[in-house]
Amino acid sequence: MQLSVGTCLQNQGQQWWMYQLQDMSELVARTGRQQQRYEDGYRLVAGCIPFRYRNSDDSDYSSSQKIVEVLMINSPSGPGLLFPKGGWENDETVEEAAVREAIEEAGVRGDILDLLGYYDFRSKTHQDEYSPEGLCKAAMFALFVKEELQSWP
Repeated sequence: MQLSVGTCLQNQGQQWWMYQLQDMSELVARTGRQQQRYEDGYRLVAGCIPFRYRNSDDSDYSSSQKIVEVLMINSPSGPGLLFPKGGWENDETVEEAAVREAIEEAGVRGDILDLLGYYDFRSKTHQDEYSPEGLCKAAMFALFVKEELQSWP
C-alpha cells in the first residue's frame, strides 16, 4: 500500500510516500565511530535532500505540470523532521556517504545530482573525544529518487 503525501508513517521514521515495512532488510547499517572523519574539531557529515517529480492532478491546467516532492524523516532523537544525514567515513567519498545515508535512514536509492552546500550544527547526541562539543559540518546533496525500498536497515 503506497501512502499519499501528507500521510504520516511512523515506521522507521518515514514521513511520506514510503511503503510500510514487513521484514528487515538484508542491508546492514554501519555503526560505531571508528571510521568517522573529523576536521578542525568538527565531525564531518554527509546528507541529501531526496526528491522526485510527479504530474499535477490539477485539471484546471491545460498542460501537465511537474510537482517536486521531497522526503523528510522523523528524528529518532526528538520531535521534528529532517533530511537523511550521518557520519562521513574514511573509506568512502562524501557522495557515497550521502547515498548510504539515504538508504539507511530513508529507504531510498537514487542519483546524486548537485552539492547544495554546507552547514554547521551542534549534535545533541554525538559528542566524542574528537568533537567534545558535538560540532558537525554537513555537506548536503540533491538526490533524485529512483527506487523506494520496501525494507531497509
